[in-house]
Amino acid sequence: MLLRDEEYDSLESLCYAFDKEPADLKAYLQEHGYVWSEEQKQFRPAGYDE
Repeated sequence: MLLRDEEYDSLESLCYAFDKEPADLKAYLQEHGYVWSEEQKQFRPAGYDE
């Protein structure tokens, strides 16, 4: 929601604001079936856009 509403301009700036590493978040969500879509600025189910 914070990315969608443009309070943060990137996943990296959002993560750093909450003292998290973007790579760690991406890896965690990828393990659970989600991938980051830069175009949509959201995590989407793996294979959703194929």
